Amino acid sequence: NAKYSSDDNYLCGHNGKEFDFPYIARRALIHRLKLPKILDTAGCKPWEVRHLDTMELWRFGDYKNYTSLNLLSAIFDIPSPKDDISGKDVYKVYYQEKDLERIATYCQKDVVTLIRVYMRYRGDEMITDDKIEFIK
Repeated sequence: NAKYSSDDNYLCGHNGKEFDFPYIARRALIHRLKLPKILDTAGCKPWEVRHLDTMELWRFGDYKNYTSLNLLSAIFDIPSPKDDISGKDVYKVYYQEKDLERIATYCQKDVVTLIRVYMRYRGDEMITDDKIEFIK
């Protein structure tokens, strides 16, 4: 989709640089998929990589500690995405319960929480639920 392939976009996540982005890139390569430009960072200088990681922002250069998105949401008084399942439950919910819809709902909540943490970090006005649209 050309809308999301623009050089103006960032790939955002919490601990995305350490887990999500490398995992997605490796899985794509295993399945013989061409990496999208935003994930193909080989040879890029750090300032050329268009990844935004809320955990990296929260660290302020301190790489000794891990702070979960759930903890940051509590600190910033943002509803937690972990009100039903957490990332460690996804395997069981998918393979044993076969409940893909439940996983999708968890992922949606996770993304909204990520956005709200980033907005709080920037000092922006918090986005309200009525301004959020989920696309299937």
